Amino acid sequence: QVQLVESGGGLVHPGGSLRLSCTVSGGTFSSYALGWFRQAPGKEREFVATQYWSGERAYYGNSVKGRFTISGDYAKNTVYLQMNSLKAEDTAIYYCALGLGPVELVGGVVGYWGQGTQVTVSS
Repeated sequence: QVQLVESGGGLVHPGGSLRLSCTVSGGTFSSYALGWFRQAPGKEREFVATQYWSGERAYYGNSVKGRFTISGDYAKNTVYLQMNSLKAEDTAIYYCALGLGPVELVGGVVGYWGQGTQVTVSS
């Protein structure tokens, strides 16, 4: 059974940083892609970031470009999201996602979701 487990959320001041982690288990995933989405209260879930399993070429949502960086230790089936210069509007539940590829994830086509981790940016 495929499982995605996120960690690393929490409370941070505006301008601060956090790093989220997500580990996937229950299969072989080298032909897939991991990524991140988020959902703020009262808003739709939005794409945040993804990259190829090889670590090449990353894709980012417009609202996080230049501030967030996705990376992975794919030998450990783990993806990270380094979030810098955090703003109050980054407050959301962040979900790890597994899809057929980065293009599919950018398009919102997700095969499996993690349970989510809360990120709160507040002074």
